[in-house]
Amino acid sequence: MKILMVCLGNICRSPLAEGIMKTKLSDAFFVDSAGTISMHEGEHPDKRAVKTAANHGIDISMQQSRPITNSDFENFDLIYCMDRKVYQDVMSKAHHEQKQKISLFLEADGSNSDTEVPDPYWGDMKDFEHVFQLLDKRCNTIAQQLMTEFSAIKNSK
Repeated sequence: MKILMVCLGNICRSPLAEGIMKTKLSDAFFVDSAGTISMHEGEHPDKRAVKTAANHGIDISMQQSRPITNSDFENFDLIYCMDRKVYQDVMSKAHHEQKQKISLFLEADGSNSDTEVPDPYWGDMKDFEHVFQLLDKRCNTIAQQLMTEFSAIKNSK
């Protein structure tokens, strides 16, 4: 199972989501992240994102920003978008049969009235911590669902 987290520049939200999700899933899962723009391509995550993750025991410092590619739509099973604009951009790049893989990160379980992960880039450390908490909570839910499904599939073989 391959999971892709997508935000605008791939330096704040999606690297955090990638790092968090990797701590919650087994090695049977591959998690990566990308952005809808290439402005930060090759850069490491924002220092505030790195520090926030480190405060929670997660190292995202070696991740590198990259734009989403056409092959991502073929290679990934689930693509989670951090906000509506990112979702629209990703949907516009996907072929019809690939669109069912794409969803808003916070919307999928319907438990959050706000379906967008706010971009903390223009904020401060409190904004990054708030985003971390949103991502962590949702990653818990997604990981539990995926591990349950994976276990059921594995046990049926």
